[in-house]
Amino acid sequence: MAPPPSFTPELAPYRVDPGSIRGCRRKYTYIWLNNGNSFWFYPVYIGRRSISGYRWIGFWWVYFGTDLNNIQSFICY
Repeated sequence: MAPPPSFTPELAPYRVDPGSIRGCRRKYTYIWLNNGNSFWFYPVYIGRRSISGYRWIGFWWVYFGTDLNNIQSFICY
């Protein structure tokens, strides 16, 4: 996979539920977590309560998964 876009988007107004984030599957997605962390993410699985895919850590992608309740907001491209 290629690196994500080189910009950091502004905080998006999209709240998370399985239906709203499902359209981001296999797209570059910027995620803001409730704990204050934010990062580029490439989701490959979106379930009713969880999401998993690849998180960009600055040089490469690493596998990552979390509960949808941990996500504050998101935007995908």
